[in-house]
Parts: sequence; C-alpha cells; structure tokens
Amino acid sequence: MRNQETVLAGPADIRRKGWFRISGLAMGHTLFHWFIQSFVVALPEIQATFGLTGVGVGGVLTVRELASGLATLPAGVAVDVIRRHWGALLAVCIGGLGLGSVLMGLSPAYPLLLAGMAIVAVSHSIWHLPASASLSQHFPEKRGTVLAFHGVGGSVGDVAGPAVTGVLLAVLSWRGILSWYAVPPLVLAFVALWAFRGIGGATNQDSGRRESSGEINETRLEVTKTLLKTRALWAISLVKGLRGMCLVALVTVLPLYFSNDLGLSTPARGAHIALLIAIGIFAKPVAGNLSDRWGRKQVLVPGLAWSCLITLLLIPFGQGIPLTVLIVSLGLFLYPDQPILNAATLDTVGREVASTALGLTSFIAFIMSAASPLIAGALYEFAGIDATLYYVGGLFGLAAVVMAVLPLKGSRQA
Repeated sequence: MRNQETVLAGPADIRRKGWFRISGLAMGHTLFHWFIQSFVVALPEIQATFGLTGVGVGGVLTVRELASGLATLPAGVAVDVIRRHWGALLAVCIGGLGLGSVLMGLSPAYPLLLAGMAIVAVSHSIWHLPASASLSQHFPEKRGTVLAFHGVGGSVGDVAGPAVTGVLLAVLSWRGILSWYAVPPLVLAFVALWAFRGIGGATNQDSGRRESSGEINETRLEVTKTLLKTRALWAISLVKGLRGMCLVALVTVLPLYFSNDLGLSTPARGAHIALLIAIGIFAKPVAGNLSDRWGRKQVLVPGLAWSCLITLLLIPFGQGIPLTVLIVSLGLFLYPDQPILNAATLDTVGREVASTALGLTSFIAFIMSAASPLIAGALYEFAGIDATLYYVGGLFGLAAVVMAVLPLKGSRQA
C-alpha cells in the first residue's frame, strides 16, 4: 500500500495522502450507518407513534431500498462522467443525510417520514459510488482490503449508533434523537468539501493525458456497451440482491421481535443490534484481506453458508444467552460480505466505468431487496418470527449456491 500512497501524496497537501483519504471516507461512512442503524433501534417507538402494523414498518424500509435502487443506476453513469467533482458530490451526500434526518425527526405524518427516509437513502446510496471507485482506483492491488476498511467505518456507526440510541431512548423521544443527529452531518458537509477536493483525480500522468485528450471518454463508452453482456456482473448482482433481501428483512423484524416478543428494554435492544454488527469491525478487514489473497469466491461461499446456518439456529435458540451468542455469530459475515462483493464487481471492469458497474449491481440489488421488508413484516405479523427466519435462511442458502457456481476471474490490478 506504500507504493500507492507515494503516487497520491504531494509533500504539502495532506488531502492527497492515501491514509487520509481512506480514513476520511471511512469517517463519512460512519455518519450514514450511525443514523441508519439508530433508526432501526427506534422502529418500535415509530411503530407506536404512527400506529403501524408490521407491514407498515416494513414499508419504511421498502422506501429506503427503492429510493436507493432508483438512484444508483443513473447516478453510477453520472458519477463516472463527473469524476472531477467527486469531492463536491461526497459533501452533498453528507448534507443530504442531515436534511433527511431533520425531516424525519420533525415529520408529523407517515408520508413525511417516508420522504425523509428517501433523502437519506439516496444520499447514502450515491456516497458509495465515488467513495468505492476512488479507493479501487488508487489501491488496485489491495482493493478488497481498502474497501473493507471503508466498510469498517460503516460498522463503527452501526455499533455505536444503536448502543447510544438505545440509551437515549430512555430519556429522549425518537423525534428528538433524529433531530439532534442531523447536526453533525450538516456541519461536516463543509469540512468534506475541503477534505475530498480532487479525490477523483487521475492516479498517474498517463491517465491524466488520456482524460485531457478525450480518449478515456471513448474507452468509457465502448466498455459501457459491453457491461450489460457480462454474465459475471449479473450473477454478482443476483448474489448482492439476495444478500440485501436477507439483511433488510433481519433489520426489519429483529427490533420488533426483541421488543414485542422478548420484552427487552431499549438499552438491551440497542445492545443486541450493536452486537450484531460489532464483530464486523474486526471481521471486515480480515475477510477483505483474505479475499485479496485467496479469491472472492473462496471467502464469500463459506461466509454466506455460515449466515444461513446461524439464522436457522435462531429458531430453536432465540432467547436468553444463546440468542446473544447467535447474534454475535451472525455478525461474523452479515456485513463483511458487502465490501467483498463490491471488490468482485470492480475486479470485472475497468476504472473508466467503475461507478457505472457499481451503480448497475446496486440498482439490481436494491430493487430485489425492496419487497423483502414487506414480506418479512407480513410473515412476522401473521406467521411469527420462525417463519421469517426460515425465509431469511433460505435466501442466504440460495446466495451461497449461486456464488459457488459463479466463475470469477482474479482481481484486476488497474
């Protein structure tokens, strides 16, 4: 990684140093996940405020998935074209998080809550495109590792957000919490405008000459035409979609199960959601590094199979100490798989269409997962938690099978 950092770094500008970009993007990622997982912990309170059924709760997360999916496809193409303005785009995304948080916290009606969620979802979804593409561009030999470190930033937010929110819910309303959570991103958006300036720049003089001559635009057009014909890309999209369906189903019903069925207090509920994700802080960089060394499939297949097994074990052992142990075990691969799937996507394409490819696969994944909260909510409402867990476990198993038969090439170094 030292060689890549040397290429990036100018002696006077810290913003061009590799470690600064990795840590800055990871910190921005923390903001998004802090809010998203905090919202999940507050779902029972939101359900009570608006008098929602399980399907109504699922509808909030369905809006999140749909908004994310509909944004990623056109945004993926646009982000590749406006490479010079990636820094400003990242700052706008952070500001969008603050705006959506304010709207949700102040919403007097369910539709406004959905509108705020849509703003947050679009901002979060677009953030990943320039963030992941820039890291892949500057660190091609350690793609899985650096994307995993970006994911660690998200995991820090995933862990801290639920834990803090679970405690705050004992003294503040969910509206007050979401409103206060809007302040940091609105302030940090201006910091990001400075910190990420030039983040989409070329990695070497040759690529800079190609961009100035217009050659890279011709290459981008040619590669984009063949993108939809790449079978591996479609298969990766299917796996991402199945994985997304599992994740969004779990975050829809687990807080309701913890509160309504088990009667856990708000701090205990927040702690269990945090535990689900905490292990990912350590597992993500390890899994990402192993995928760089061994191959994406060699890590993804056993990881997805593990998630299937642990989900099914929650059915007979979903209470007390076994529940806590299984929640931690489920977290071993529930979140570390996402950076590896992104790395597998970027392995199959050139840097000129990196964001386009990420946008395409994310679009398919989000559209697939959009219905999952409604399905999970309906299963929980009318058939109970066991039926929901069978649904999630089956999807994890199917994803493992698809990945097992998928032919993947080795990681690209450019």
